[in-house]
Amino acid sequence: MRPFRIQSWAAAVLLAGACTLAGPAAPAAPNRAALDYVALGDSYSAGVGAGNYLPEGASCLRSSRAYPALWAAAHASSFAFAACNGARTGDVLTKQLGALSGRTDLVSVTVGGSDASWAKVMGICALPGTTACLNAIDTARAYVDKTLSGNLDRLYSAIRAKAPSARVVVLGYPHFYRLHGACARGLEDKERAALNAAIDHLDGVIARHATGHGFSFADARSAFEGHEICSAGPWLRSIEVLDLTESYHPNTSGQSLGYLPLFSRAA
Repeated sequence: MRPFRIQSWAAAVLLAGACTLAGPAAPAAPNRAALDYVALGDSYSAGVGAGNYLPEGASCLRSSRAYPALWAAAHASSFAFAACNGARTGDVLTKQLGALSGRTDLVSVTVGGSDASWAKVMGICALPGTTACLNAIDTARAYVDKTLSGNLDRLYSAIRAKAPSARVVVLGYPHFYRLHGACARGLEDKERAALNAAIDHLDGVIARHATGHGFSFADARSAFEGHEICSAGPWLRSIEVLDLTESYHPNTSGQSLGYLPLFSRAA
């Protein structure tokens, strides 16, 4: 699928009125340096959960409120929005890297959560039964250790080969739950703690491989601290019975107040 592209050219030079005895025309405003930015990855980069989805590539659920779109609108001269809902490392490798080139200056990517089948894990944990939830989490962690590491290395190597001069920022995933928080119903704290610990494990693997390839790792756990599900002001959606796809994804605030500042500091 061809990525959604946005071009924003430098503003036209403005001149003062005709020269008068009072002095010459005002100097031209400086042009912004060209910046070619490509956003890769899964639903967390596409903006699932933030709404206002773009019509092109509708199945990918790319949101104009996602942090890549917000950042590009303010900073990029060229923007390729390739991130897609449900993308795994193999999908990014085979379907999204066409947006990269030797001209690419900046790349962002979130990937790994779909590989570990987090949507399936959360579906199991949303049902009654602590044992089934904990078993599903253990299965996901085993996949991260046995398979995801190699997949990340292949993807990161391919990104560098396609965009040899680009700064690459790999963003992690936030904790889902604030423990002992305001939620009166739902998962037990034992399950919530196990999910958060699994996120720690996943982010640790992603960070190790990202930095090993010379990329920057941006830790979303610190960015979302105090705004997890069950906090007073959550930046993540809880279970959405009427739209399961949006469950456990950053809401509008999570994108604009969580991921956007995090990425801005690393870009």
